[in-house]
Amino acid sequence: MIVEFNQSSDQRLRSCRRFDPVPRSFLLPIDVTVLLQKKVRQSIICQIAAKSSRSRPQGQSVKPQRSSPFTRNAMQAVARRPRTNHLDLAQRILDVARQRGFEAGAHLPEQQIASLCNVSRTPVRAALRLLTEKGVVRWEAESGYRLAVDLTNQASLAADLPSAEEDELAEMILRDRSARRLDQTVTIGALMRRYSAERKTVLKALKKLTDENLLDRAPGQSWLFRRAPDDPEAQGESYEFRLMLEPAAILAPGFRLDGTRAAALRQAMEALLALPDAAFDIKEFQRLDIDFHGLIADGAANRFVTDALSDHLRLRRLPGTYAGVNVFRLKQSLREHLTILDQLESRQYEVAADLLRVHLRLSRSQRPQAASRGAPALFGMISRPD
Repeated sequence: MIVEFNQSSDQRLRSCRRFDPVPRSFLLPIDVTVLLQKKVRQSIICQIAAKSSRSRPQGQSVKPQRSSPFTRNAMQAVARRPRTNHLDLAQRILDVARQRGFEAGAHLPEQQIASLCNVSRTPVRAALRLLTEKGVVRWEAESGYRLAVDLTNQASLAADLPSAEEDELAEMILRDRSARRLDQTVTIGALMRRYSAERKTVLKALKKLTDENLLDRAPGQSWLFRRAPDDPEAQGESYEFRLMLEPAAILAPGFRLDGTRAAALRQAMEALLALPDAAFDIKEFQRLDIDFHGLIADGAANRFVTDALSDHLRLRRLPGTYAGVNVFRLKQSLREHLTILDQLESRQYEVAADLLRVHLRLSRSQRPQAASRGAPALFGMISRPD
């Protein structure tokens, strides 16, 4: 043992002398200390192994230590969590398919989807694979991807898609803001502490809300919520804004209705209207309501009118916007949508604009008895022109 120690010391000493001569008396204590540390560690490891072999039944092998089920599930969930842009694109593909009236079995060519969504084919493939995992789309070796479900009867498919971490955080922020659990101004640090989230996740969630015009960047490290129509005063101002712009969008020269999108929207509204009150889905109504008024906004020939109405529609996506409205009024609103759609498809734009004004005034009142008095006089007597 001493010979090996001396040989190794001499070798290290010779190698050190080539660069910086060091006295041998200085190196010996260091070498002895390192050797003793190695021997102690080796002795401890041997004792643990011997104790383990005595306590283990004969013939039983040592199994590697496994992580707890909670840790494994958490790691697998993180590994399976899809990218945010793929989730957004998957939802956009569903929206395009629904607006274009695609039925079950319809072919989904990658190039066409990429052109409609204004992206390259690589993210389209990832989004289609995500939809395939959820059973919404199926893959056929001969023809490629095909729609596997009827989107008009399964309009809530978006809720079944997995959510990115920042998307979940953005939804929690919106819910807490609607419930007045968050002030109008928020900071990154406060959100990190409140939701136990990482800084990068909070930043992505804030960017998502800012891109959707729900937040504005304030000086410093603060963000400011835009005022949402979630209180009586704000709702009144919201309807006044829409009464000024939406009928004008229809009457402005160059208004154009997307017929394919209108037909798909009509089918979805009729399907929801046919449900009994107990099975009425308010979230689905919110989606259809925003899609209907978005159809009018997108049909406007003036891009500034379209942008203003589209930005306002994003605010109406906030949770709690439709709170307090009963099913009777929501179903009546669907019937009004269908009647207005009849006139738009027949190019009776002046009639459609008048019906839209009445519809917005009835919705502003949110009182079923007032809506009942107004409905037969106008909506009940107008039929779709032949």
